[in-house]
Amino acid sequence: MANTKVKPKSDAAKSLDDLFEDSLKDALWAENTVKDALPKMIKNVTSKTLKKALEEHLAETKDQIKTLKEVFKSIGVKAEEEKCDAMQGILDEGEGILESTEPGPVRDAGIIAACQKVEHYEIASYGTMIAYARILKHKEAKTMLSEILKQEKNADKNLSKLAISEVNIDANK
Repeated sequence: MANTKVKPKSDAAKSLDDLFEDSLKDALWAENTVKDALPKMIKNVTSKTLKKALEEHLAETKDQIKTLKEVFKSIGVKAEEEKCDAMQGILDEGEGILESTEPGPVRDAGIIAACQKVEHYEIASYGTMIAYARILKHKEAKTMLSEILKQEKNADKNLSKLAISEVNIDANK
């Protein structure tokens, strides 16, 4: 398998512009799907602090969706979604954490882990798109994507602080 050449699909990216647009479509799908998944996570959290953090990130995610649509506009492309298999897998894993933990601090710790996996994937994705935007001289897109990346990094940092200072300690009692 390692030596097998992969035949590209008929609509495969042929340029960095194409790859950038495909990445934006994945990101838009991912953010919309995260927006739909977060309320279930919020409903299953027992930590008031974690609930507040997730509610704030839900509001931020809604703004990020608007910003992504502006990024599409800034490069003269219609905003479209394309299913992101990686994010779907991460969200499926998050669903599995809910099913395999009892309500309470242990589930809260699992929810943080699931949310951080989402954040880490998003951080990698936005970092890549920023690099593409820089090369493609899409300054406005780069600026908007950089703001989203900053928010994702901040969300990850806040989840880490919450895990270390409260949730993981409570889960270990």
